[in-house]
Amino acid sequence: MPITVAADPRCFPRRGALEPRRTALVVIDMQKDFCRAGGYYEAIGGDPGRLSVVVPTIAAVLAAARRTGLRIVHTRVGRRAEAWAGSDAPGADACGPMGRHLVRGEEGWQIVPELAPGEGEAVVDKGATGAFHGTDLDGLLRRWGVDGLVVCGVTTAICVSTSVREAHDRGYEVLVLGDACAEGDALSHAAALASFQLENGLLATVAPAAAFIAALGRLP
Repeated sequence: MPITVAADPRCFPRRGALEPRRTALVVIDMQKDFCRAGGYYEAIGGDPGRLSVVVPTIAAVLAAARRTGLRIVHTRVGRRAEAWAGSDAPGADACGPMGRHLVRGEEGWQIVPELAPGEGEAVVDKGATGAFHGTDLDGLLRRWGVDGLVVCGVTTAICVSTSVREAHDRGYEVLVLGDACAEGDALSHAAALASFQLENGLLATVAPAAAFIAALGRLP
């Protein structure tokens, strides 16, 4: 019997069989600037603890994906140092204990060490909320022969949501791991996940990380 992931509102993938060679895990923006005190997210009034809570769940997903041989992509959002405005106001242009917020090369821009990319895993640097806009992600996935994406990371309603919509518009089938995504506001998190599932999961299906890990464990 073909192995699929139990998801809402239907199983993933639609084609009826989970195939590692055609599937990639995309981990969105698990950076210190979002998940650690003193970073960008805290500077704009957010609680980084609400985002870092998913780190252990994503670590478990990564471990399962690595055992199975899935392609893995990590994204980082940040501007070039040359484009940094240098404002003292809180936000993307401010400095903190981890350096200039969301500036490439600074400590805060780095991925948290618990989720550090492994050997052979792709890292896509982006300057906007979506993982596809202005990057080579689409070309990379097509060279790999991937047409199914499993997405997790932060934040659910912004960078994850934009990336899911970009993926759908490019013809990818998407599974979002709901409890491996985080947002500062619980209502916004829930609304984003619900929006993916509209029209029978037009944009994406949604499943808990455990369901995805369990499906990988059933693969031969």
